[in-house]
Amino acid sequence: MRLLRLAKILSIASRYGLDEMILEQEPSGRLAACSRALHFWRRFDAPPAVRLRQALESLGPIFVKFGQVLSTRRDLLRPDIADELAKLQDRVPPFSSQLALAQIENAYGRPASEVFAEFDATPVASASIAQVHFARLRPEDGGHEVAVKILRPAMHAVIANDLALLETLAVVLEKAWSDGRRLKPREVVAEFAKYLYDELDLMREAANCSQLRRNFSGSRLLQVPEVYWDQCTTTVMVMERMRGIPISQTAALVAAGVDLAALSRAGVEIFFTQVFRDGFFHADMHPGNIFVAVDPAHHGSYIALDFGIVGTLTDADKNYLAQNFLAFFQRDYKRVATAHIEAGWAPPETRADEFEAAIRAVCEPIFDRPLHEISFGRVLLRLFQTSRRFNVEIQPQLVMLQKTLLNIEGLGRQLDPNLDLWKTAKPFLERWMSEQVGRRAFHRGVQQEAPYWARTLPQLPRLVHQALTRQSNEPDLTPILDQLLRAQRRQQRLLGIIALLLAVLLAGHYLHF
Repeated sequence: MRLLRLAKILSIASRYGLDEMILEQEPSGRLAACSRALHFWRRFDAPPAVRLRQALESLGPIFVKFGQVLSTRRDLLRPDIADELAKLQDRVPPFSSQLALAQIENAYGRPASEVFAEFDATPVASASIAQVHFARLRPEDGGHEVAVKILRPAMHAVIANDLALLETLAVVLEKAWSDGRRLKPREVVAEFAKYLYDELDLMREAANCSQLRRNFSGSRLLQVPEVYWDQCTTTVMVMERMRGIPISQTAALVAAGVDLAALSRAGVEIFFTQVFRDGFFHADMHPGNIFVAVDPAHHGSYIALDFGIVGTLTDADKNYLAQNFLAFFQRDYKRVATAHIEAGWAPPETRADEFEAAIRAVCEPIFDRPLHEISFGRVLLRLFQTSRRFNVEIQPQLVMLQKTLLNIEGLGRQLDPNLDLWKTAKPFLERWMSEQVGRRAFHRGVQQEAPYWARTLPQLPRLVHQALTRQSNEPDLTPILDQLLRAQRRQQRLLGIIALLLAVLLAGHYLHF
């Protein structure tokens, strides 16, 4: 099956001329000329950017998601390619309305007409894993306007085949490439597979949505739809219908009176709040999943959609990341270097001063500059070269966070190229760090531990009795303790005699004078 899938990938790449797009980057041009000679019968009417987008759509959901991530990196892509890949965010070709209705009937055991008072068979958005239809619940269920997300049929088999191929390629990469072992490609693929399979369970996505909504309850920055649990299954998710303008439509946002600079700063705050306050963050924040509310009650706030992929961080991860971010913002490159070594990300024999100098050379040129003057592609390349030089290991548990950071940077660049990311994020991180130590942190720790103390304190007499009972069965240590006490008393008497003699000598000395 893997060989068949590989053959299909090569066939699709040839059909859309992706080989020519790659070989054209070779300076001499000889390889591209050879490819054209070998494929003399091919004729392409569509531009290269369109063919790339069509090839990714033909290859399936994993490749579509890869295109979605790339679409946010306009600093790394030609404008025509970025524009085409942006269509993958919410304009993937939908599956038929008949299949959608069949999925609903399979999920509920009854047709859509008996589940919903109204159901629009024409999808409003289509993505790589599922598509969305608008509907209205029956009056006895509240009569709310809802969005119905329906899983694409036969997705498990498609993703299983692609992941099997990726696992094979990861093994080859790890063995054949000098950096393969350090980059941990098999672990990265395993982490990606876990998130993809999670995305295929819409009940899990509904739970993610509910958690994020609870985390931002009452927030002025972010709106999250309500989940209607009685209508949710593993293949169908029903949630509140949200109204807003896609964040990619900046002209429409400006016409609606939205302050793009304030919106970009709010996006940074939302991200850092999710990561450092909650340790639970939306990990698929491409522009197709983000809207902006323009109604008077929530004007200018973000609307989050599509919760299939979320990331979680442990307290250790959060503390490590916060220290590194804050050290970067304070230009404390020594702290960045030592944090990597202490966390085990760099080998223990790494010289901190050399690592510090290498990090400074990469990061110092980008401070105090707006986003539009920074080539993050070049910065990432130099960071990669630095990490390779010092054998820094890739951390698979942070892959989704790295992906989300790329999305956030792409959104910030689109909304406000003059955004100073450092000045926006630094106060938030300083405030968060201050809450982890000092009086407030102690008070919060006492509150968290109080239920445990309340359970444990009444048990202390019994626990003490058990400890004494266990000690009674152990060898008698009383003679040894008595011997130690006698030796201590002898030392104290000897010290007392010496002190008395010194006092007498000093007194005689003063009397003599």
